Amino acid sequence: MADLIADPFRAARLILLLRRQGIRDDAVLAAMETIDRAVFVDPKLEELAYEDTALPIPCGQVIPKPVVVAQLLGALQASPGKEDRILIVGAGAGYMTALLALIGRHVWAVERYQHLVVAARARMLELKVDNVTFRHGDGLEGWPEHSPFERILLTGAVSGVPEKLVQQIARGGTLVTPFNRSGQDQVIRRIAANGDTQDFPILEPLSVLRSGVSAAL
Repeated sequence: MADLIADPFRAARLILLLRRQGIRDDAVLAAMETIDRAVFVDPKLEELAYEDTALPIPCGQVIPKPVVVAQLLGALQASPGKEDRILIVGAGAGYMTALLALIGRHVWAVERYQHLVVAARARMLELKVDNVTFRHGDGLEGWPEHSPFERILLTGAVSGVPEKLVQQIARGGTLVTPFNRSGQDQVIRRIAANGDTQDFPILEPLSVLRSGVSAAL
């Protein structure tokens, strides 16, 4: 893999900030310290890439704050050492896909915007990330041909998870998504293969996205 960090000092400062906000997953922090977030945004926004702020990308999407990205990745509880097969629904600019590629064995990434798929593929080539497969399509259908997956991540907030996705969770695996509870706050929901659920507070609410979610991560 290429040398991905343009400014190690700023990356280390961001990791310190995340730790202060309660992020403790060492694999997630190591990935976020390695992958240059600036690669995934407009060059005009490069100076903001290592700030804890959301950043816009094409197709009306955004890259959420790093603390939110870290929360979602941490909730997945992916095993370091390239063992997990991971599905990401809403690949967006490819930032979270690249992070997961450092943690898991292989990442299958689905994105509803063709423009974002083309750009994300190009970034993976640039960064020499070779354990990612992209597809343009409706991520809420999952990717049955490559299932089951040890980890499934929906990057956009939903109010219901399709049974098709739950059926693609491997035994002992989990699905994680920002979830809008009816009449309540937004949480991070973790769903096991047997349907059991756990909800966790989320530090920064994400928007509700249309079917075929894309949080542009």
